[in-house]
Amino acid sequence: MAADGRQGVMVVQPPATNLLAQLQSRFKDVEAGFRSWLAKQPLPVEAAVVTSTGAVQGAAIGGLMGTLTSDMSSSFPSPPPQAAGLSPQAMSSLKQAQAFAGGPLVQARNFAVMTGVNAGISCVMKRIRGVEDVQSSMVAAFGSGAMFSLVSGMGGPNQAVNAVTSGLFFALVQGGLYKVGQKFSQPPADDIYYRRTRNMLTSLGLANYEKNFKKGLLTDTTLPLLTDSALRDVKIPPGPRLLILDHIHRDPELKKGR
Repeated sequence: MAADGRQGVMVVQPPATNLLAQLQSRFKDVEAGFRSWLAKQPLPVEAAVVTSTGAVQGAAIGGLMGTLTSDMSSSFPSPPPQAAGLSPQAMSSLKQAQAFAGGPLVQARNFAVMTGVNAGISCVMKRIRGVEDVQSSMVAAFGSGAMFSLVSGMGGPNQAVNAVTSGLFFALVQGGLYKVGQKFSQPPADDIYYRRTRNMLTSLGLANYEKNFKKGLLTDTTLPLLTDSALRDVKIPPGPRLLILDHIHRDPELKKGR
């Protein structure tokens, strides 16, 4: 709040938090509009855009990593001529170290190919199969791992075998991560008894009172039987109680349950 000494007018400056929230909301709207537009495009157009976007993101990540690890790259110089007599295993290890410790441009290239191919294959698989599951994720990871092996020169002299091996490794890792993430993202078992309750509370803007329903074991089957005293027992304030009871009274299906 600032005062103008000449006119005596108080100028109220909007809080910075409101401006930030508006920018975030605007960005989400633009992103949603872009995704909606992209979903209506032919498959080649969508795949090209998604691949390019993924490649740009990967290049940025790789460039940053290359900058942070630039000091490490000097520890892995190119093998001297006399290193030709090294065993294939030693040469493979040296190339792997160089692949992960290259400069910003090298890492940007490697990660751009890896993330771009992954995003593109995932897009195509989702459009063709109509679902995004562990199989699609593993196929995309296989392709990105194989391409990463080819562009980075990682592995031994047989590039075809190295590409397949790297692709299989990436696919197995991605499949494992997908399953672990899927397991932890699943709602607790008791949530199936509160689905309708959760939807009701969310529609009323009272989602923070879901824990009160769970504490009192007020499951979906009890919704038609709810009374003011029952809601008061689980420590829900008067205002929300009125909204909940009014919603139940107006809902035809819940009225039938009574």
